[in-house]
Amino acid sequence: MVGELNRRGFVKAVGATGLLGLSGTTSAQQQRLTWFAGGTGGTYFPLSNQFKTIIENNTDYTVQVQSTGASVENVGGLAQGNADFALIQNDVAFYAYNGTGISEFQGTAIKSLRGVATLYPETIHIVTLQESNIDTLEDLQGKTINTGDLGSGTQLNAIQILESVGIQQNDFTQQNTSFSQAADQLRNGDIDAAFVVGGWPVGAIEELATTNNIAFVQISGQTRQNIRNQATWFADDTIPAGTYSGQNEPVQTVAVQAMIATTQDQPNPAVSGVTESIFNNTGQLTLKQQFINRKTALDGMSIPLHPAAREIFGPATTQGGGNQGGGSGSGGNDSGGNGGS
Repeated sequence: MVGELNRRGFVKAVGATGLLGLSGTTSAQQQRLTWFAGGTGGTYFPLSNQFKTIIENNTDYTVQVQSTGASVENVGGLAQGNADFALIQNDVAFYAYNGTGISEFQGTAIKSLRGVATLYPETIHIVTLQESNIDTLEDLQGKTINTGDLGSGTQLNAIQILESVGIQQNDFTQQNTSFSQAADQLRNGDIDAAFVVGGWPVGAIEELATTNNIAFVQISGQTRQNIRNQATWFADDTIPAGTYSGQNEPVQTVAVQAMIATTQDQPNPAVSGVTESIFNNTGQLTLKQQFINRKTALDGMSIPLHPAAREIFGPATTQGGGNQGGGSGSGGNDSGGNGGS
């Protein structure tokens, strides 16, 4: 099942097709589009379903939204031709297109990957319970940590952030599940902390905060600067006080950027129809409405634009296949939270 493709499976499946530039294709006559989202406990899945409604109400296309492990898996879906469009993180997009940065993409550059638009900042949440006495990143040494779905952008970000303070993968016990399952693990005392990447407020964390006294590990000061120096797609971000029940102080952290991706083989009419319908009807969104607009649709674009998107938004500033910039450094006031990114 495509939704269960893990990082190792991605490499095996895409090793040949990535280099050949194969990708999801939709003929001009085909009206059904497959859209890879993320976990049901995050923002990617509910937002993708809002996009589905808008696209189907304003075009002749029907959209099938699939729950997945998010960014890395979604790139695999695009490369294998199982997805026409997908939501992914801008850092994962850069890695995938350039075949660099992480072992999963080394030697398997997905040169067929194309950007459609960037959407909103995806905030790094490091959530724990108040009784855990975990206050800093260094306190995570030796703990049991859920770093997100195997193959997700969340897992990649978690490992990058932990390594920035000297915590290697053999220095903690790693769990890999969806955001909703991670919340259950915290609630049941099975893990000490969880990384969740998504536009705040994340639904799974909101639910957890109604039953438990949650706390967040801040990323601030020189630690935050070090992280940004090592990974330039991260941007400063803050979870405002009161975002979650019992959270009385703002939380300093970092963010990446969510984006819509497709492939070079996706026909112009499909990309134009999807893009125009979404950006002409952002007022119908209840998630991330304040961030999704034409003015910022190229912020943090990290890979080449699809030609149809270029016609709509104009050329993006590219660097090594794309702009490495990160998110806009601000959170969103909505419900949900990203599946993975």
